Amino acid sequence: MMKINITAVSDKLGENIPFRFVTNAQELDALQEDYSFDGDISVEGEYVNTGRCYRFTGTITCVKSFICDRCLEPSTQKQVHDFVEEFRQGSPAADEQAEEIVNYFDGDVIDLTSVIRDVLLSDQPLNNICNADCRGLCLKCGANLNYGDCGCDRTVIDPRLAALQQLLIKK
Repeated sequence: MMKINITAVSDKLGENIPFRFVTNAQELDALQEDYSFDGDISVEGEYVNTGRCYRFTGTITCVKSFICDRCLEPSTQKQVHDFVEEFRQGSPAADEQAEEIVNYFDGDVIDLTSVIRDVLLSDQPLNNICNADCRGLCLKCGANLNYGDCGCDRTVIDPRLAALQQLLIKK
């Protein structure tokens, strides 16, 4: 759990206070079917009492393991995700100027767990690709094209122009 007690800083307006947490995917409830986060997930940053709210800025560092969607090879990537979140004491119903981008809390403790999980999961790409230059698999023989060309003829002819191709073969 990533909880910060704000009682000591509630009267220190404008002062940046650092924080650091080390957690894992299971503690964050960030377990997924098509990828996993290996080892520790590090969260570092600072927060400040702005007078209106508590603003948290920081970075999440982790290692993601997955099977590449193009070449089907196991892969890992180090990821760094930045975040900025604001927390206001009270509830949205009691706040006349309620904003959707502000998180609300009660008491003297702010729990960052759900915010960190949401940032980590929402920043994941839709496709798991090992690198931008991944060539994938041959559509004919299934060879991994990252290791070299397989020699198959992979030209795709537009079906609307296939009749014209037959004219070239007859000559």
